[in-house]
Amino acid sequence: MGDGLLLEFPSVVEATQCMIDVQQAMARRNVSVAKDKRIVFRIGVHLGDLVVEGDDIFGDGINVAARLEAFCEAGGVVISGTAHENIAGRIEVGFIDAGDQILKNISRPVRVWQWTPTASSVPTTGEALALPDKPSIAVLPFDNLSGDADQEYFADGITEDIITELSRFREFLVIARNSTFVYKGGAKDLTVVARELNARYMVEGSVSKAGNRVRVTAQLIEGATNTHLWADRFDGDLTDIFALQDEITAAIVSAVAPRFVQAEVERSVKLSATQLSSWDSLLRARALLASLDKEGVRAAMPLFRTAIRQDPRNAQAHSWLAYVLFLSSFYDWSDDPVSDRAEAVVIARQAVSIDTDDALSHVVSGMVTAYTTNEVEGAGQAYEKALRINPNFAMAHGFMGGIQAIRGDFASAREHFDLASRLSPRDPSAGMWRILYNIGLYGAERYDDVVRGADEAIRSNPDHPALYRQRAAALAMLGRDDEARDDIKQVLRLIPGNTIKRVREMPFWPDIEPFLDGLRKAGLPEE
Repeated sequence: MGDGLLLEFPSVVEATQCMIDVQQAMARRNVSVAKDKRIVFRIGVHLGDLVVEGDDIFGDGINVAARLEAFCEAGGVVISGTAHENIAGRIEVGFIDAGDQILKNISRPVRVWQWTPTASSVPTTGEALALPDKPSIAVLPFDNLSGDADQEYFADGITEDIITELSRFREFLVIARNSTFVYKGGAKDLTVVARELNARYMVEGSVSKAGNRVRVTAQLIEGATNTHLWADRFDGDLTDIFALQDEITAAIVSAVAPRFVQAEVERSVKLSATQLSSWDSLLRARALLASLDKEGVRAAMPLFRTAIRQDPRNAQAHSWLAYVLFLSSFYDWSDDPVSDRAEAVVIARQAVSIDTDDALSHVVSGMVTAYTTNEVEGAGQAYEKALRINPNFAMAHGFMGGIQAIRGDFASAREHFDLASRLSPRDPSAGMWRILYNIGLYGAERYDDVVRGADEAIRSNPDHPALYRQRAAALAMLGRDDEARDDIKQVLRLIPGNTIKRVREMPFWPDIEPFLDGLRKAGLPEE
């Protein structure tokens, strides 16, 4: 079995109860064990016949159990439908029905039931308490380790500010302060706390002081298994305590939010199609957009539509659908770009009407509005509104930076771009931000900067046609005709039939004619 164990029990009830006990004990043990030293099990339980031959046992029942173990999430227990029928009402924990699953090398579908520590207090005779569709996160009171009672307010202030700032993100539900502060000052079994608060993720940390210096540590934890997903420490000077509090809060929030989404994407990938909620469908689609290419956009679009069907009030799904419709039309990836553009406008408006406090909805609405009306100022106002709602939203900063560059305010644009990069270093939308910034640079006749910017962006987005188009025009204006023609070949490879006439319809360009002159010199066909 390598690093596994095969155990035989005379009773499926005893087998299941034993495995639950093992996982609960391991979760408690791992609380004080370094992440790289932990032992975390996956367990599958099945009821079936065995063939005994000497000291060996084998048979179809063992194969099913082994495949169930492979299906299981770390820290949990998965049992077959056959096993579940025989334990119903006889074990004081709850299992969640994961439906029929196709398991490797098993000819028939197998009914699968899942248990995690968050469901451990729910009896099998009733409904398991389900986590909300959107995952929830709890920020526990930061511990004051300084020995200075006066620093208690600083630790509490950090905690409260993180709760406030995380609440600005619509991707997750944040447990209220009144619920989390009851755990202040006591020893905490995080798996128990997660279950009691119904939270999938938790943030905890500490504050320590030495002289006029303070150190804050923070970590993001997956509650069911007590797995650390992220941790960092932040040092500062107490001279301006409120500025320091804001700085540390922003740093923690900007680290937690993307790592949280990454963890949710990793979790959703393990689910079967029948298990996907609206949130899971949305996550899978967003993961497909990471490459920001034609294939990713086309694959993501039906998943966003599925998320909307599953939850018509999902503002984020509406916003992301409008975004991919915009991309599809903008890059000529659509069979009917005019229809996609019109639908993007309708869907973006619906997103804003569903949730007026969703920063993403305002960003996408502003972008789509600018695309359909070439109204740069209207887009800028939408981005400003998004940043008032969530000052830590990287996408809003990125697009605002692009608009500021088009306005010719490169100093402000650079500030927004730098902040967007700190908040989300590998953001899939970064290629779009670069395109907007290059529009401003081209309008200022800074062609060398356009080429340098496009060079950098193409390394991360090698199939982004607009970047090749911008570099081609800038190279042509610099007299580097051979290189410009090579870029036009890339444009036509990525968008067959692209012409000056089509480019003229692009949004965001206050004065597009100098850009078209560069493309003509580079060799892009007129019609």
